[in-house]
Amino acid sequence: MSLRNKVTLIGHTGKEVEMMSFDNGTLRATVSLATNDHYTNAKGEKVEETQWHSLVAFGKTAEIFQKYVPKGKEIAIEGKITYRSYDDKDGVKRYITEIRVDELLLLSGK
Repeated sequence: MSLRNKVTLIGHTGKEVEMMSFDNGTLRATVSLATNDHYTNAKGEKVEETQWHSLVAFGKTAEIFQKYVPKGKEIAIEGKITYRSYDDKDGVKRYITEIRVDELLLLSGK
């Protein structure tokens, strides 16, 4: 993997993994990941910010997601940012940003 487009995230999955199988036998897993950041604002108040990320994995990595990653599971991933677009049923162009997972580490016992 290139260091020019590398993402490392640690967080909790926000839903159950969704699986899709293609005609050529390839598996795709998708799931959302929540990451949290904490900081103190100008008033001295502690603030927690949650960011949501869309993860996508293929092949063996997708199989591992399906088998071992339930909703709420803490995981660490490494991958790259990908962008794609499509036209919805009304002809409006939609844009999607995803993290394509290359490496997965299961963290919590849940």
